[in-house]
Amino acid sequence: MKSDNEIERDVREELKWDPDLDGEDIALSVKNGVVTLAGFTHSYTDRLEAELAAKRVAGVHAVANDIEVRLPAIDQRPDPDIAKDAVAALKSELPISHDKIKAIVKDGWITLEGTAEWQYQKTSAETAVRKVKGVKGVTNVIAVKPKVQPAELKRKIQEAFKRNAEVDANRIEVEANGSEVTLKGTVRSWMEREEAERVAWSAPGITHVEDRIVVSP
Repeated sequence: MKSDNEIERDVREELKWDPDLDGEDIALSVKNGVVTLAGFTHSYTDRLEAELAAKRVAGVHAVANDIEVRLPAIDQRPDPDIAKDAVAALKSELPISHDKIKAIVKDGWITLEGTAEWQYQKTSAETAVRKVKGVKGVTNVIAVKPKVQPAELKRKIQEAFKRNAEVDANRIEVEANGSEVTLKGTVRSWMEREEAERVAWSAPGITHVEDRIVVSP
């Protein structure tokens, strides 16, 4: 098992290795396998990339992202302009369901509200507005409200796990209660844990996934 010092070293190396990330002003610390990222980046994309880089490192159990986004003057924009582009991005990404989602902008930070029938619509909405110039962050509180409750939800998720090469289905237990799912068990890495959660969210009609999976190499 890696020590905190070894994990910190590896995370620093991973931040340097990522060609899409300018991590010069990012600070980090590690305690009991939990990585805390601090400092600042010059874009929201870099903030997200730093978090993903840390999660890729073996031995990382969780990541707390406290990085501040400090946009260069040339990238700063008024909230109304950001809101206008966010609406356009939602229309482009979700041409049928965008009218059920609202984008509220304050100081460059976008909050997404409203409802979606599928989890992928909620995820797609966030992905779309992340790309808008001038965005410092996104909070996604879109509620997933399916029209029809899924049948045999537990079986479908378990079968999806078995088809997925990145997830060991034998180590994960699925509990279903209506449209809500709880995942339990152990996985070998943080990325495998995230993949298991992603697979569960992909099931039709899912409204909530409680991920209790433990990372245990």
